[in-house]
Amino acid sequence: MSTVNPQPLWQPTAERIAEARITRFQAWAAEHHGAPADGGYAALHRWSVEELETFWKAVTEWFDVRFTTPYERVLGDRSMPGAQWFPGATLNYAEHALRAAGSRADEPALLHVDETHDPRPVTWADLRRQVGSLAAELRALGVRPGDRVSGYLPNIPEAVVALLATAAVGGVWTSCAPDFGARSVLDRFQQVEPVVLFTVDGYRYGGKEHDRREIVAELRRELPTLRAVVHIPLLGTDAPDGALEWSALTAADTAPVFEQVPFDHPLWVLYSSGTTGLPKAIVQSQGGILVEHLKQLGLHCDLGPEDRFFWYTSTGWMMWNFLVSGLLTGTTVVLYDGSPGHPDTGAQWRIAERTGATLYGTSAAYVMACRKAGVHPSRDHDLSAVKCVATTGSPLPPDGFRWLHDEVRHDLWIASVSGGTDVCSCFAGAVPTLPVHVGELQAPCLGTDLQSWDPSGKPLTDEVGELVVTNPMPSMPIHFWNDPDGSRYHDSYFDTYPGVWRHGDWITLTSRGSVVIHGRSDSTLNRQGVRMGSADIYEAVERLPEIKESLVVGIEQPDGGYWMPLFVHLAPGATLDDDLTDRIRKTIRTQLSPRHVPDEIIEVPGIPHTLTGKRIEVPVKRLLQGTPLEKAVNPGSIDNLDLLAHYQELARTRP
Repeated sequence: MSTVNPQPLWQPTAERIAEARITRFQAWAAEHHGAPADGGYAALHRWSVEELETFWKAVTEWFDVRFTTPYERVLGDRSMPGAQWFPGATLNYAEHALRAAGSRADEPALLHVDETHDPRPVTWADLRRQVGSLAAELRALGVRPGDRVSGYLPNIPEAVVALLATAAVGGVWTSCAPDFGARSVLDRFQQVEPVVLFTVDGYRYGGKEHDRREIVAELRRELPTLRAVVHIPLLGTDAPDGALEWSALTAADTAPVFEQVPFDHPLWVLYSSGTTGLPKAIVQSQGGILVEHLKQLGLHCDLGPEDRFFWYTSTGWMMWNFLVSGLLTGTTVVLYDGSPGHPDTGAQWRIAERTGATLYGTSAAYVMACRKAGVHPSRDHDLSAVKCVATTGSPLPPDGFRWLHDEVRHDLWIASVSGGTDVCSCFAGAVPTLPVHVGELQAPCLGTDLQSWDPSGKPLTDEVGELVVTNPMPSMPIHFWNDPDGSRYHDSYFDTYPGVWRHGDWITLTSRGSVVIHGRSDSTLNRQGVRMGSADIYEAVERLPEIKESLVVGIEQPDGGYWMPLFVHLAPGATLDDDLTDRIRKTIRTQLSPRHVPDEIIEVPGIPHTLTGKRIEVPVKRLLQGTPLEKAVNPGSIDNLDLLAHYQELARTRP
C-alpha cells in the first residue's frame, strides 16, 4: 500500500494535545519513571513496550490503583501463555469502579435510555448502595469467591449492578443478551455452571415487546447448578415460582464490602462467537482488566469525570464490559436498551444528543448504513457535546471516515479501533494527540507490542502480514474454562508463532506508525500467492448503491485451482443484471487489483452473521466445500440459520 503521507482528515489542535490526559501522563511518567519527555506518542509507545514493567507500574500509580496487599514485582513471568502480572497483590475491581461515589455522590453514574423513555439517571450514591445491598444478598445465598453468577439481561442498570456486586464478592460474572435463544445461552452458561441467574421477563426492541419467560424456564431446567434465580420485571410480570425479586435484593442501605482477591482472580467469562463449535469460554482477571481498562479508557479514550460515554452494545458483546469500565475513570456511562435503528436509521445519533455523549461508539456497519440511508446527523441533531466517534466490529472503510467528517463535524476525532473479545480491549486505535488518516487506525496502543509478521516471523512495514503481539498484556486470558491442560488456549493464539500471540487478522503497519486492518486471516483470500483481506473487497463493493451487503470466500479446489465467489445481497429494487455485474467487477479491478476480481458474482437472499453481527466467512466456505451444515457451523451462533440453506444448496448443485 502507499505510504506517502496524505493530508490527515483530522489533526488535534495544540490546545487539545496539551489538555489530553495522555500528554499529562507522559510528562508525569518522564519525571517519575524515566519516560521520554519529548517525541510525542511514538516515543511514549516505544518506551511502554521496551520498559514494559516500568510502564505498567506507572499506570497503576497514575490511576492510584489500590493494592490492599502490595505486589512483589510487576511481571513475575513474562512468557506467553502464562504471564504472571503483579504476583502477591490483592485488590477489587468493583471497589475501583465505585470510587467516584465518595466525591460525586449525587451526580449520575449511569444514564439509562430505551425506546420508550428519556434518559434516567442512577447516581453514584444509589449505584453504590444497590451494589452493597445485592452483594450482601449474594453472600447470604452462599456465593463465594470463584462462584459463577450469570445474567440473561439487556443493557440496563440492573445488569451493571449485578456485575459489580458479583465482582465485589469475588464471584465470576458472565452474561448473554436476551435476544439469544436458549441453545445459544446454554452453550455458554453450561460450560461455567453458574450458581445464580439474573433474568428479565422480556425486552423491548424495534417497538415491540418480546416475552422471554419460556426461555428463562428452559434455562432454569437445564442449569442444575443454580441455587437462585432473580427476576427483573422489565415487562411488568410477576416473578415465577421459586424466583427472587430484584427489588427485594437491592432495597437495603448497605455499604458494599469488597472481597480483596489476588490480581489474577477471575473477574468474568466472555465467549467467542462459536461459529464452528462450542464458544470458547475466555476468562479474564480482576487486576488485568482493571489496569488495562484504566489505560485504554483513561489515556487512549481520554475519559474523565466530565465525560459521558455511550457505546451501542449488548450484554452479549465484550464492548458492554468495556463500556461498564468507563466507571473506573469516573465517567457517566450511557446505557441504551433497544434497536440501533428504531424508529429510523438515525436512532443512535438521537440518543447521543439526548444523553450529551462526549464519546459515542458504534459499529462500522452502522456508520455505513447511515451513509447509505442518507442520514444527516449534525443537520438533524445537536451533537456539539460529541468530541469523538469511535467504531469497531469491523474495519471502518475510507468512505465511513469521510462521511463522519462531512456529516457530523469537520473537527471530529474519529477513532476506528481494533482488538477482540480475547483481550476485552484494543490492540490499536484511539490516540487523542495524533492525526487521523482516512482508512487507518491511529496507532498501536500503549504497552502493546503490535507487529505485522510474514509466515516466517519476520516483521513487516508497509506490507500486509499477520497481526501479532510479542509481549504479554494484562488482560490476556488467564485461561479458558474447562481447558485443564491449556491446550485449547495455546492452539487458539500460539500455535503459529511459539510464544507470540497471533490474533488472526491481516494488518499493515505503516511507516508513519498507523495501522490498517484488512480482515480475518483465517478466512484468507490467497490467489497466486497474494494474500488479500476480505474487508478491502467489501469496502469497494458496498459503495455501490445497489449492494446492501456482500460476502467473499476463497476455496481451494481438488485440482489445484481456486474458486473465489462474491455473494451479494441487493438493495430493494436492484437487479443483478449484466450491467451491475460489470460495474462490480470494474469497481474491484480499478479500486483494488485484477487479482481481487471474483470468479463469480452470485445473488443471495441475505448474508449470515454471528449473534454479534460479524459476517461468517469460514462456515460459508466450509459449506461450499461440502461440509454438512451441522459440522460446518454451530447453529446457535448464527443470526439467521435459514440463510445458510442457500449456500448449502449451492454446494450441492454446483458442478
